[in-house]
Amino acid sequence: MREADAAQHFARMRLDPKAASSDFPSMMTIRSLCVYCGSASGRDPSYVKAAEALGTAMAHRGIRLIYGGGTRGIMGAVSDAVIAAGGQVTGIIPRFLIDMEATESELKRLDELVITEDMHERKHMMFERSDAFVALPGGIGTLEELVEIMTWGQLGRHRKPIAIANVDGFWDPFSKLLEHMREAGFIHTAHQVRPIVKDRIEDLLPAIEAAASPAEREGVEAVIERL
Repeated sequence: MREADAAQHFARMRLDPKAASSDFPSMMTIRSLCVYCGSASGRDPSYVKAAEALGTAMAHRGIRLIYGGGTRGIMGAVSDAVIAAGGQVTGIIPRFLIDMEATESELKRLDELVITEDMHERKHMMFERSDAFVALPGGIGTLEELVEIMTWGQLGRHRKPIAIANVDGFWDPFSKLLEHMREAGFIHTAHQVRPIVKDRIEDLLPAIEAAASPAEREGVEAVIERL
């Protein structure tokens, strides 16, 4: 399924990226972007290429990368690309994951490293540091992070843009699952969260910036509690 088909699935749930931009008439420049992605590279080389393209584009636009701190897989590809293009990177990683997803010597290349005590603190800090969120291909952890930030948006806890990089249709099954949930009567406030779905990386950042609210720059008044 390509972008037109994926957009149709999301539009049925009122998850149309065009609708998102209409809610935010005053645009802002995104200063930091949280990228959720896999610590593995996946089998399709297009996943790593997409991560590299996104990282390069972020650096060229002066957007700081906020991510999970890993130096391998797609995580490593996006962060390497930002650094190679002269951009800034903040890695946020729990202490127990350092040896699994990186090494301390590798992490020294980041211009900012935050080591947390647990996963919840990591996710909370990633939320606070970011003006918007994007999901690249990844595994269960990436899916969990995407669903959680969408849930917080659906509950009205934030209005920061959420985007999905639908590289080679990777997220098509997810869009179908959301549509199934809506049809089954389990999603009633889909208007609270309208992820931007793009197949092409070059379309991603302009769409995110167009959907941003200037109020997000000041942060959310009621920061998400420890759920």
